[in-house]
Amino acid sequence: MWIIWPLILAGALAGLHVWWRRRFEDQRRRLAADMESFQRKQQQVTLDAKVQQQVLFNSMLEGLLLLDRNRKIHLANRAFKHLFGVKTELRGKTVVEALRIHELDDLVQRAEREQQVLDYELRLPELSGRWLQVNAAAITNSAGEREGTILVFHDLTRLKQLERTREEFVANVSHELRTPLSLIKGYVETLLEGAVRNPEVAERFLKIIERNSQRLDLLIQDLLIISALESGRVKLDIQPIGLAGVVEKVFADLGARAQNRNVALAASLNGITAQADPHRVEQVVANLVDNAIKYGRVNGHVEISARRLPGGKVEVQVRDDGPGIPSDALPRVFERFYRVDKARSRDQGGTGLGLAIVKHIVQAHGGEVWVKSELGRGSVFFFTLPDKPPSEAPENSEDTRHLALAPSPSQTE
Repeated sequence: MWIIWPLILAGALAGLHVWWRRRFEDQRRRLAADMESFQRKQQQVTLDAKVQQQVLFNSMLEGLLLLDRNRKIHLANRAFKHLFGVKTELRGKTVVEALRIHELDDLVQRAEREQQVLDYELRLPELSGRWLQVNAAAITNSAGEREGTILVFHDLTRLKQLERTREEFVANVSHELRTPLSLIKGYVETLLEGAVRNPEVAERFLKIIERNSQRLDLLIQDLLIISALESGRVKLDIQPIGLAGVVEKVFADLGARAQNRNVALAASLNGITAQADPHRVEQVVANLVDNAIKYGRVNGHVEISARRLPGGKVEVQVRDDGPGIPSDALPRVFERFYRVDKARSRDQGGTGLGLAIVKHIVQAHGGEVWVKSELGRGSVFFFTLPDKPPSEAPENSEDTRHLALAPSPSQTE
């Protein structure tokens, strides 16, 4: 009997061992499954965080560059790549390897020494003269050890262009005002010193003073018009207009000037109409025809023609057979105060703002303006206007409202 109990006990221990082993295996498998699930969740959280970080960095308007402790690129957002025109993968490269800009590498080293560098201006002549403002800072851990460097880039190009335009504008206005004011002042002083007692001299001087005061008045009026057009304060009286009627008024006003130079004026408008402000369009046509008369050849011809274009537009051309415009001057003729022949333009009484006014008026109508010219064969100025009210324009027609002068497709013909 005593032999049976040890066998029963051994069997019980074996069964208990199997039970505990199975229980242990079940716990181990459950724990392994839980660990695997936890790791997947952690990986997903990490991935989501990286995606959110990438989305955040790419949504920034400023360029962002993150370097590791070895000065190799860890992260570059979309704005950074756009600023530098980079399309390749940058991760793992140094700044010099990726961009070939040693000045930027010097900035990184300076940031490591000084901890941060603020408002550093970087000019990139090879990227169309782009100007960037860079803020750089070293990244350190809790022990004060450097972990990397972060750089933030702001595009200053537009601001620099506006600043340069403002400086040029002030300089040009000052120059344009100085000449007539100096003449007026000089002749007035001469008259006061005794020349007024000589009737012939006094009359000649007074006519010069009158001519220069008129020039000042024209300049001020043109400046006011430019200012109103650029600020959007001018409200256009859009209505159907016949181009023939507008051109007829301009020819009547400028007929005497054309006769003095024996210039023949002609029009071929075929009854074309446009949707525009008649007073402003008359101003555009008058400026272009006046220039064609003044700067065209004596005994020459000036012709205005028009045609309809697809997309609800009308194209007007003002053609002369004068000496033409040099090719290097064509991109600048619509700039304020730009003159192809400065001395001749001033002698003719121009303010240098006529074509700038033309550009702004046409663009205010949603049109475009451009010029073609060939030396010795004359020039052709083009501008477009809508020929239908905005509500009737085709839905797929392209919007031609441009803040800057844009070339027309016909310029590349």
